[in-house]
Amino acid sequence: MNQFGGNWTEQKIEMVVSYAKAYLIIMNKYPQFKSLYFDGFAGSGDINQNDETDIDAIKGTAIRILEINDPKSFDRYYFVEKDEKNKSELENTIKQNFPNKLFHVVAEDCNVKLESMATFLTKNPSYRTLAFIDPYGMSVDWKSIQGLRNLGVDLWILVPTGMGINRLLKNDGKISDAWLGKLERFLGLDKEYILNHFYKEKKNLTLFGEETFLEKEQNAIEKSGALYKERLKTVFKFVSESFVMKNSTNSIMYHFMMATNNATALKIANDVIKPKYKN
Repeated sequence: MNQFGGNWTEQKIEMVVSYAKAYLIIMNKYPQFKSLYFDGFAGSGDINQNDETDIDAIKGTAIRILEINDPKSFDRYYFVEKDEKNKSELENTIKQNFPNKLFHVVAEDCNVKLESMATFLTKNPSYRTLAFIDPYGMSVDWKSIQGLRNLGVDLWILVPTGMGINRLLKNDGKISDAWLGKLERFLGLDKEYILNHFYKEKKNLTLFGEETFLEKEQNAIEKSGALYKERLKTVFKFVSESFVMKNSTNSIMYHFMMATNNATALKIANDVIKPKYKN
């Protein structure tokens, strides 16, 4: 069972499930296309929001998606879960409860399987994919997202703006090479661009003359969300509004958004997000 927190956990799941139901209604009208559901961090099937393993367990996204049968199910399901224990739990749950559904559960890095999916969709253009990426930290490399360009993919992705990007952006701009490398891989941008985007150059007049230093932008987290949205627009035609997730102290943790090449899909995503966003 996965441990997770925040009352937006269930909201996030509800958004993906609501979108999936609308997605399948549309797909049901186009029998020439086959549907694939891809989950890059599928977990064990259940999520526990407390420290007690038998309290407040909720169904994870994978199970909720598998439960959808009306007007149709997805033709295929592909679940990626790097943790072997969680992978085995999810696989057993699906076999017991959804024996007639065509599925794969693999213990692999999400980046590897995103690249494999891109290859599969290129070779099988009749497939349309709904992908859900709910990563552990900044573990999804930009090049894996970039590989989805011009493919029939609707991508829901959780971007760790406060929990990831902002934590690596040191206030004084003195970021280690390792952290800069991580930011570069995650955003697909070079370190010069990143520093120029998130910092201003300031000058101080001291006893020994003028000194130059970097000052971090006060709205760095919001800029992270906007930047990632712009990055997605280099791969997809449309990107939805963001559902901004905050903790109990009202600090932004994540931006949740959907990218697509379909205008109707964009409208559905925004309709799903707006009620949650306003609340």
